[in-house]
Amino acid sequence: MLMTVAIIAWIVLVTIFFGPLTIFVSFVNRKGDLSHKIAGIWARSILAVSPIELTVKGLSNIDTDKSYIFMSNHQSNYDIPILLGHLPVQFRWLAKIELFRIPLFGYAMKRAGYICIDRSNRQSAFESLKKAAEIIRDGVSVMIFPEGTRSGDGNIGSFKKGGFVLAIESGVQILPIIIRGTFSVMSRNRLLIKPGKVTLEILKPVETSCFTKETKDELMKKIRNIMRESVDNGKKGIL
Repeated sequence: MLMTVAIIAWIVLVTIFFGPLTIFVSFVNRKGDLSHKIAGIWARSILAVSPIELTVKGLSNIDTDKSYIFMSNHQSNYDIPILLGHLPVQFRWLAKIELFRIPLFGYAMKRAGYICIDRSNRQSAFESLKKAAEIIRDGVSVMIFPEGTRSGDGNIGSFKKGGFVLAIESGVQILPIIIRGTFSVMSRNRLLIKPGKVTLEILKPVETSCFTKETKDELMKKIRNIMRESVDNGKKGIL
């Protein structure tokens, strides 16, 4: 418990420091690239004091000259700093509106060019997808948790359709990402942080050009099956 309290206190402190810094540089670098780099430093500072042994696999599957729609499973609050700290590319989050309501943190996300999506408002959600498409056309990748929220049991949940509509409209590849182990470190329903081994694995990109809005459910099923198979293989030790 003392370790958890110390880590949370550190997270609050570094957020108080890096949050205003991110906001300040966003007025200098409006594209958000520098803000994203600062967010990466914020993320790595959190991981540095956390009891996590992290392994990263599959970085060679990322072509740094291309933009993607990254889709990651979502097990824990730790997924965010792991992705920010260890994916060596620029990307912007497409994230639920609740994160943008967190004082300081939310405003820093907005100034960094991250996009909030309000799933309770169809028109607002549509506008968010349009904005994400513009970012992709400018050559910057977008990061999505297709489950929409953290898993309650560590398994892959059902997917939301918005990210797949975005993939089809933008014509870019989907690059699935699997995070293993963060559920044991800090699950959705537990504040306690435990030591653990975590793997971040970037899978091979999936073409979306052969899908249409009418067949988006097939694309969603394909990506979910790829991610579920990877998670299941990880549980069996087949990596």
